[in-house]
Amino acid sequence: MKKTILIFFLLVCISALKAQQAAQFSQYMFNGIYINPAYAGYKEELNLHSFYRNQWVGVEGSPKSMSLALDAIANDGNVGLAMQLSADKLGAQNTVAGYVNYAYRIRLSESEDERLAFGIGAGIIRNSIDGTMLNAIDLNDTRIPLDYQSNTLPDFRAGAFYSNDKWYAGFSADYLLAQYVSRNRTNGIYTVTPKPHYYLTAGGLLPINESVQIKPSFLIKDDRGGPTTLDLNAFLLLADKVWIGGSYRTGVKLYDKSYLQKDLLKKNAIVGMTEFFVSPKLRLGYAFDYSLTQISGYSGGTHEISIGFYFKPKLIGMLTPRCF
Repeated sequence: MKKTILIFFLLVCISALKAQQAAQFSQYMFNGIYINPAYAGYKEELNLHSFYRNQWVGVEGSPKSMSLALDAIANDGNVGLAMQLSADKLGAQNTVAGYVNYAYRIRLSESEDERLAFGIGAGIIRNSIDGTMLNAIDLNDTRIPLDYQSNTLPDFRAGAFYSNDKWYAGFSADYLLAQYVSRNRTNGIYTVTPKPHYYLTAGGLLPINESVQIKPSFLIKDDRGGPTTLDLNAFLLLADKVWIGGSYRTGVKLYDKSYLQKDLLKKNAIVGMTEFFVSPKLRLGYAFDYSLTQISGYSGGTHEISIGFYFKPKLIGMLTPRCF
């Protein structure tokens, strides 16, 4: 049964190129550079952050994703710089990408806490698929590659990000160039190139007392090909050292998508998360996704870990928007 599900899933990915979703991390709120280049420099410190995600544990060929980001500021904090590397594997399909990001950060008041940033990112995506790993149900299916195939494409991303000491909001888009180059370069190639992905996010920080703060937030993600998803998040910050909370991920209908399958379930997953500061320089995070779809009966859930390291931590209080 597991192999049947995997084969069906891979066939859908290959034949329905326009509905491909990019890899998703549940802990994106701990470092927004993964979804928005305008976030570069936001923490105003040199920091290294990484993710590893093992999705649908127990299902052969299930997605595995990794990402690494290095973030810093320049020009007295008015410029943010970030480098980002990622790798994503789904069965026979592999995607490796690298981006450099630049953000211009505009101070909107005398305080450093209120800024509006505009960011861009440029990079390269390498998609590959190993046809020898696929077992075709129909041996004459011409949509199934018989050997190893790959392509390398340039890409572009852009975004805007506003923050003060109480709330933040951002809008961004990924994969703005790759699909257009792919149309002219990859005839006869079966690798999947994601469509542009759009992200809208906002959240706030509500102090309860000196030891407890609440951080609600949301993320809307859409690629104009697959279902639109909504993440509703809520966290507690305890004693300036521990984040604990979770997310509810579901599908939403923002506009007409009559081309989608009619009986798609909206509910997607619930996520439990925590992050704690081991020291002023080191923070660790963990998330567990429990699927609300039928895949839950065949997998052991999704595990995700994150590690962040500050090279020269400032002596700043946790009530600043760096909590975002």
